[in-house]
Amino acid sequence: MRRHRQSLWTNTFFSFAVPVLAGTACIILCSIIFALLAFFVFRNMMFADIFTILSLVAGGTASGYICGKYRRHRGLIDGIICGGTLYILIFTVGTFSGEFTDMKKLLLLVIAGAVGGVSGVNSKRPKNLM
Repeated sequence: MRRHRQSLWTNTFFSFAVPVLAGTACIILCSIIFALLAFFVFRNMMFADIFTILSLVAGGTASGYICGKYRRHRGLIDGIICGGTLYILIFTVGTFSGEFTDMKKLLLLVIAGAVGGVSGVNSKRPKNLM
């Protein structure tokens, strides 16, 4: 008989930590790309607010999508949790650096995480999912 080992996605802590870390990496990567685009192409910061919003939406959606894709249930709730966790992480880092984030970013991350979670649950099941 085969041994049945539990998946990473059944543990609550790790099933939210992995998507939040992926969403954080996506936010950082998008911020770097947009900063380079603003520096080399536009030569000024007139689109900085739009680039910030796009980075947050991309990170929140990626986080919710990964969580929904592998947990396969409660996509809306899990996406909201991932978006809220991303906001708490950004708020904590911002507080230590002396900057305070506003509530618009919380709303933006929660909505993006919920959209990503719902689309992740409704997407095709991965082939090598245990």
